[in-house]
Amino acid sequence: MTVQIRQKIEKASDTFTAGERKLAAAILSDYPYAGLSSIQDLAARSEVSAPSISRFMAKIGLTGYQEFQRSLIAELKQGDRSPVEVHERGRHIEGDYLSDFLTRASAQMAIAGDAITEEQFQRVCTLLASSKHNVYVIGGRISDTIAAHLSFHLRQARKGVFHLPSDPETWPEYLLQMKAGDIFFVVDFRRYQTSLASLAALARDERGARVMLMTDKWISPVARHASDVLPVPIESGTLWDTYSSALAVTEAIVTRIAEEHWEHTRDRIESWDTLRVTTKETTQ
Repeated sequence: MTVQIRQKIEKASDTFTAGERKLAAAILSDYPYAGLSSIQDLAARSEVSAPSISRFMAKIGLTGYQEFQRSLIAELKQGDRSPVEVHERGRHIEGDYLSDFLTRASAQMAIAGDAITEEQFQRVCTLLASSKHNVYVIGGRISDTIAAHLSFHLRQARKGVFHLPSDPETWPEYLLQMKAGDIFFVVDFRRYQTSLASLAALARDERGARVMLMTDKWISPVARHASDVLPVPIESGTLWDTYSSALAVTEAIVTRIAEEHWEHTRDRIESWDTLRVTTKETTQ
């Protein structure tokens, strides 16, 4: 499996000088787009010299800035691969289909913990659990199933959670409700929806919301507007990417929040069930 530029930078980070750390921060803060500009533009943005950038590339195992940009472009292309391309290049199932498929899905879940640090996981849980702000959730064409799973369980643990519909005509209503500090949680996997990036930009810039993103290793364009990015592995090597690890991370988030605030969650679930049963009985 090809090692991403992001991973190369993180692996070599302990050896960086102060200037190289500044350069790494500039690249990762707007990854991968920051590296697609000219070397002069990147030097000006990171306040280092062009020769310093060339030395940085050698330190992370690249021959130079051209290879750096070619690698970033290749990563972007991977993020836009269709199921047809994935199927043609993937390794087909071998042996017992169900057993092999589940083995692949399990492998993706096993490495999800390496992609998201425990510190980041705890920070996201704390922010999503806080009653000081509302939480708005949305996903893409397929990934909205993950967003729906998150919002449904989170609503049972706290109030002020809203799942945005897929129809863009309804989005202004939710944007108008957002207040500074509210959380806008977006789930977006390849092939990315440009409308979600535009929506995230409006939520952050016009309403002051804090954008969180769950995405894959190729990183949705929504990341340009996000304060927190949760990259989860999705490659199964088959026709469809697998969302098993995304679902597992989502369940870990909502379970952690419910357990940490169990007394409040228990009371809310009991009230929820009472009203649900009452409503059911009165409509029969």
